[in-house]
Amino acid sequence: MTELLTPRLRLRPWRPEDRAPFAAINAEPAVQRYLRPTSRTASDALLDRIDQHVTLHGWGFWAVEEREGGTLIGLCGLAHIQWEAFFTPAVEIGWRLSTPWQGRGLAREAAEAVLDFAFGRLGLDRVVAFTVPANTPSWGLMERLGMRRLGEFDHPQLTEDDPLRHHVAYAVTAADRRKTRDLPEA
Repeated sequence: MTELLTPRLRLRPWRPEDRAPFAAINAEPAVQRYLRPTSRTASDALLDRIDQHVTLHGWGFWAVEEREGGTLIGLCGLAHIQWEAFFTPAVEIGWRLSTPWQGRGLAREAAEAVLDFAFGRLGLDRVVAFTVPANTPSWGLMERLGMRRLGEFDHPQLTEDDPLRHHVAYAVTAADRRKTRDLPEA
C-alpha cells in the first residue's frame, strides 16, 4: 500500500503495534460521540477488515501519523461499501482523528491527499461520504472538500431503534474535483 505524505502527515500502512493506540483513540468519548461504542475487540476487528480490503484491492484506510513526532493520530482512507443504499455501489472516504488533533485542519489535509489518490492513481469517477446529521464537523468537512449533499438514508446495518441509524450522504465526482483543484484529466 502506497504511503501518502502531506506537509504535516504521513498516511501509511497499519502495523501490529498500532492496535493498542488505535483502540485508545476509538475509546475517546469525543471520537465515539457520533459512532457506535468500540471495544478493543471491535477496534481490532475493524483493523482486520481494513487489512482484508487492502489485501484485496491494494488500497484502503491508512494509519494517519503526525510527521514531526511519528504519533498515530487516527485513520483516513477509502473502502468499497459492502451494503446497499441509494448511492451504492460506491467507494467511501472516511476519517477519524484522536481528540487532541481535531480542529487543526488535519482531517482535511489527510482527506485531500486521499481524494487526490482516488481520482488520480485509482482513476475513480466518484467518492461518497456519510455521517449522522448531528455530526456537523464531519459533514462540514465534506462540504469544504467540494462534496455535494446527495440526501438522507437509514444505515442498513443499524437497527431501527439505533439513534445513529439516520445518515446524510455526500459525493464528489472526479470532474468536480478537477475544477476545484485545477487537476489534469486522469
